[in-house]
Amino acid sequence: MKPKKKIIGRRENVSFPGLDLINIDAKIDTGAYTSSIHCKDVTATEKDGQLQVTFTVLDEQHPQFSEKPITCPVSRIRSVKNSFGQAEDRYCIITTIAIYNQQYDIELSLADRSLMDYPMLLGRKAIRKRFLVDVSKLNCAQQITKPKKKQTK
Repeated sequence: MKPKKKIIGRRENVSFPGLDLINIDAKIDTGAYTSSIHCKDVTATEKDGQLQVTFTVLDEQHPQFSEKPITCPVSRIRSVKNSFGQAEDRYCIITTIAIYNQQYDIELSLADRSLMDYPMLLGRKAIRKRFLVDVSKLNCAQQITKPKKKQTK
């Protein structure tokens, strides 16, 4: 029997243990194939024949911003249509996302999302075969871990 898919809302708080990010606001976007995260200062280098990318995540205004650069192997360079309909090449990395107290490896494209409302976009490749999206709900994964309030009479 297939495991039952969990419900996620149109927005969720997700974590990336490998990037030291906890409870990042993510917009769930079934129209986007690839997931993306807001990055800046993205530079690529080659080390031992492997393309690597160094970047910082989030902006100075974000509470979890750290100036500490992160270096990861590039999984691929992907041509992506941005929200303005323009094609751009983006570096992609493989990293671990934590949601519903479970961890999954997903591909993330590194993008300038400074003009967007959410620093993280979770696309259908990451949610496929794992979750069902209920657009009438928010933060379903977070609600499951909150302790229930005691009822008063």
